[in-house]
Parts: sequence; structure tokens; C-alpha cells
Amino acid sequence: MTIPQLDLAGEYQQLRTEIDAAVQQVFLKGAFIDGAENAALEHELAEYIGAAEVICVNSGTDALLLSLKALGIGAGDDVIVPAFTFFATAEVVSLARARPCFADCAPGQYNIDVDGIREALTPRTKAVIAVHLFGQPVDLKPLQEFCVNHDLWLIEDAAQAIGARYHDRGIGSFGVTGAFSFYPTKNLGAYGDGGAIACSDPDLASRLRCLRNHGRQDRYQHSEIGFNSRLDELQAAILRVKLPYLDDWNARRRQLAALYQQALQNTECNWPAVLEGTVPVHHQFVVTHPHRDALQLFLAGHNISTAVFYPIPCHRQPAFSESHAGVSLPLAERLADQVLALPIYPALPPEAVWHIGELIQDFEHVDTGRGNHPNPHY
Repeated sequence: MTIPQLDLAGEYQQLRTEIDAAVQQVFLKGAFIDGAENAALEHELAEYIGAAEVICVNSGTDALLLSLKALGIGAGDDVIVPAFTFFATAEVVSLARARPCFADCAPGQYNIDVDGIREALTPRTKAVIAVHLFGQPVDLKPLQEFCVNHDLWLIEDAAQAIGARYHDRGIGSFGVTGAFSFYPTKNLGAYGDGGAIACSDPDLASRLRCLRNHGRQDRYQHSEIGFNSRLDELQAAILRVKLPYLDDWNARRRQLAALYQQALQNTECNWPAVLEGTVPVHHQFVVTHPHRDALQLFLAGHNISTAVFYPIPCHRQPAFSESHAGVSLPLAERLADQVLALPIYPALPPEAVWHIGELIQDFEHVDTGRGNHPNPHY
């Protein structure tokens, strides 16, 4: 059995008639930037997320960067970010000319918590970026309280978590902004780059709209230096076709994650428990294994595609290693050495999950060396 990490072509085949029709309408209208599709998508996303407004932009990275710029964060400011996340979360802080301060993971979780943030706090800290990694919500209530008590902005990096919920509210609606990504591999993916910012402050939303379009107030008047960060109409039309399917797709991911947990019982694989009151969306199903590299090779030898998200924590990236020399964040470092993302997508058949579980059981019983395999393609 050959099992890919993801099957975007299959998703397109499922929606081909609707997507082709939506794209054709954009071509026939001849409006490709900042048009009716974008406006409609923003309205639909705001209702879906539970935010007053959504501002579509050209990537999840820009959603974070524009959030920082709109809040006035820049040189001389510190922003706390997780060490265990995609590089862009920390990159945008530097692009805003502020300094990223890295927080370790919560024990038994992939996400940060208040204790990790407290350790990273400095007198110059202005904001915290909380990443809902792999579609698992951060425990937001204590985080919100900490930010209020320390006069910090809370920005949600919900790039991997659209549709996730925390105590009956949509992820991305808790922070001063919530940043989303529509990169093609995301649970709600475009056919190119795309992103959005959820915001419930009308003045902040107005500034974000200005910043995404060259700091423009009207066609030829620019109140500040901005960005060219607009979502094009083709991507907006495609996302509007997909959005009504998202809840069903996310429910299917939860079913598959539950099957994985059954299939991997009595193995050395571990994964975070779902926090009480949260509904994850399992953008990835990521396990830890003490012999991750050997297991990945073994599965590849059986035509199972897996991925490592992320093999280098941010504080050890070359771009930050000099400025953060000597920083030790042991939980993030251990996760980077042990995490493995197993295939998960709505069309993945249940038998594929059981097959992967059986292969991992086989891997662990090859010999009593538990990973000392003379042939990793056993």
C-alpha cells in the first residue's frame, strides 16, 4: 500500500466542477485584485471564525507581519514566540525590527504555556505570539490573563488551526489579531499563497487594510509606508468553494486522529492530550518516537510518506543562533529530535491508518535493540 503524506490532487477532483466554475467566473468578470470575491470571502470568514472583521492578505507570514506593524511594534521591542514552530513566526518579529524571545513548550504539549512565556519575559516585551501548532489550540484563558496583567498584546498564529475551537469560540478570535494561512497544504488551502487576519477592533482593522495596500487611503494618497499584500480574486473564489466543506473535513481529521491513537496503543509513539474544552483540527498528526529517523526510513521503505515538522527549533536556526547563543530550551530541542508527522487528510482511508499502525508495531519488534536496525527498509 502506497500512502502519500497529502493528496491535494484528490481534493481537487472532489470539487473540480465547483472550482472550475468559480475560476471561470473570475476570468469572465475580468477583475483579479480586490474585488467582489475577496469582499465576500472576508465576510464569510469573519462569520466562520467569530470575529468582527477579516482582512485577507497574500500569506500567513504577512498576516503576522502586518499585525505587528499595525500595533506599532518595532525597534527596541521584544516579542515572545515559541521555539518550536515554523520559522516564519519568529522571522516576522525580526522583519518588524523587533527582537524575538523564545519560549519553551509546555510539558507534554507542542504549544507554549504561561510558564514558558514567564521565563521569556523581559522589560521590553510588548507582545506574545501564541501558535496553535498542528491544529491543537493553546490553553488561552491563562495566557489572556497573563497578557492583560503584563500589558502585552496577544497575537494568535492560527495558520494551522482554522476551524479549531476553545471553549465554544473559534480560534483566532481571542487575540488582538488572529493570523491564518491558506497555503495549499492547510486544512483550508488555496492554489497558491494566501492568508487572513481576524480582528475585532475597527480602528486596527482599518489600519490593517491600509497597510496591506501600500499604506493607501484612497487611490493616490498614501498615509504611511505599507505593503503589497492583497489576496487575488482567483484564490478568494477557490477558498469560497472550499469553506463550506471545512467543518466536515476537520471532523474527518478528528476521526482519523482517534483511529491513529487506537492503532498506536502499546507503541513508543506519544502525542499531546487534547486540552479540556478544546476542539482540534489535526492539520498534522504528529507523534514523537525515540528512534524517529530510523522509523521514518522504515516507513519510507514501505511506501509511507512522512515528514518532520520541525527538525530545528527556532533558537538554533542559523539566522538566530548567534543572537541566541547559549539559550537552552530542552523540551523544544527534544521534540525537534523526535517528532514525525504521519499522513492525515480527509480522504485517507481508515485501513491506511491501521496499516501504518501495524508497520510501526513491526518496526518496534524487529529486534530487542528497539531501533538498531541493520536494514531500515526491513
